Amino acid sequence: MTCVIFGDAFTFPEGDASTNRVFAYARGFRENGTDVHIVCFRNSYMDTPSGNTEGIKFYHPYNRTARSMSFFQRRFDKISKYFKTIALFREFRKQEDISFILCYTKAVKTQLFAFLISRFFGSRLILERSEHPLKDYGSKVGEVVFGRLKVFMEIWFTDYIFCISDYLIDFYRHRGARESRLFKVPSIVDNTRFRKSYDRPVKSKYICYAGSLTKLKDGVDILIHSFSRIAGKYPDISLVLVGKADTTEDEHYFRDLVTKLELNGRVVFTGKLPRNEIPAYLCNAEVLALARPRSMVADAGFPSKLTEYLAAGRPVVVTRVGEIPAYLTDNENAFLSEPDSAGAFAERLDFVLSSYQLAAEAGFKAKELTSTVFNNNYQAMRILAFLESNLKR
Repeated sequence: MTCVIFGDAFTFPEGDASTNRVFAYARGFRENGTDVHIVCFRNSYMDTPSGNTEGIKFYHPYNRTARSMSFFQRRFDKISKYFKTIALFREFRKQEDISFILCYTKAVKTQLFAFLISRFFGSRLILERSEHPLKDYGSKVGEVVFGRLKVFMEIWFTDYIFCISDYLIDFYRHRGARESRLFKVPSIVDNTRFRKSYDRPVKSKYICYAGSLTKLKDGVDILIHSFSRIAGKYPDISLVLVGKADTTEDEHYFRDLVTKLELNGRVVFTGKLPRNEIPAYLCNAEVLALARPRSMVADAGFPSKLTEYLAAGRPVVVTRVGEIPAYLTDNENAFLSEPDSAGAFAERLDFVLSSYQLAAEAGFKAKELTSTVFNNNYQAMRILAFLESNLKR
């Protein structure tokens, strides 16, 4: 069996949460006997447009290492990637029939292209949804209409939709998607990345956050304010923020906030790190923290960084939003805080640091979830069984 993970909502082989999810899918499928090709459809400039990383084959049909000075060349490159993608699929099919295409995109035109490819090559098309499809649309009439049209096309121009949460299952079902075409795939993690012994990347003890530095999505400003409330009580503890902000303005905001709260020297900004360096920060942290606020994103999704936190086996402090309480129990395998409150989050951080034996045991219990429900191998088996049963119908 062969599958292709295709889309423009991720970078590869380096990237962010979406890249980690693609990696986890690919590793899970391979471990279950499925050949995997990853086709990154973005207009990215890559020194290595194709290759093999960790046994996973990847391709960038845009195939440019630098931006051309010619306007016409740039237009030609964007058009030619469609033909190069078709040529890639032809090569894949020469080796074996393509059973399914897992499409990872937010763009309707990319999904429609994937749909046409799936029909031409006789494959099933699966649309992957780990975020609310309308999160980038406002309340203006034009945006509402386009958002509804987008969801309509998502439903009708695919064979199946894989949703990360029950919220998204209900969202698509209430908009006309048949139950048989919807399948829940929770956040997944390749826990083998966290089984190694890593040297401490930071000399001091530290609380760690890993991911994009955002306010609305992950509440990094709330985390910094929370840390400021306990920093005096724990002078030997630092706050390490692994990642960078999405904009220069946000990056300045977080650094200015640290200065304003007189936390210079206590908060470490690492910047964006290569994917294989992040486990060292997670596995050696005293506490892993995520102060995600209430939002449409929180309601519909489940943070992939949280499953990585759990895989590291360290105490986790996280807010009670979305489906997080469906998997994690306060004081048992995590420490849950009410969202949107620096004071409440600081209280949970303080409790963990002052009751560390209990916290360490909770971290160990949480890690067990990454061998079952959040495990990429386990979920890949579920997916392949689901597809096989539907192919027989």
